[in-house]
Amino acid sequence: MSTDSLLLPCPHCGATNRVPAARIDETPDCGRCGKSLLQGQPIELGDADFDAVVGATRLPVLVDFWAPWCGPCRMMAPAFEQAGRQLAGRALLVKVNSDDSPRLSGRFGIRSIPTLVRLDGGCETQRQSGAVPAATIVAMVGASRGA
Repeated sequence: MSTDSLLLPCPHCGATNRVPAARIDETPDCGRCGKSLLQGQPIELGDADFDAVVGATRLPVLVDFWAPWCGPCRMMAPAFEQAGRQLAGRALLVKVNSDDSPRLSGRFGIRSIPTLVRLDGGCETQRQSGAVPAATIVAMVGASRGA
């Protein structure tokens, strides 16, 4: 896959759609069923596509660094998804598997998981380690730049 596009599964019909990273803010629709691909659900990114997507969006980005073996990460996953639905159109929520994306984890200095990192214009403005409820996740996006 090219680093300037990503593959998004449709939450409605399951079709895989190639979406240019530069169009991520345009609420892309599924090529098969025509329904919205991003209805607030987090998207999974990694070393290969993270910079293209984060660099293309004008929205705040909230990144969840996690791993499948991490109990607190699995406990927080539903809260992250709930927050994503509440923040649809106001923020881009991203999940990064720290085991599969060691360069990103190193670049952001991830020492424990789950860790949430808020980015504005590609720059880190806030960080929270440990499992948190959906209200805390939503509040992180509501925080002002430079928080």
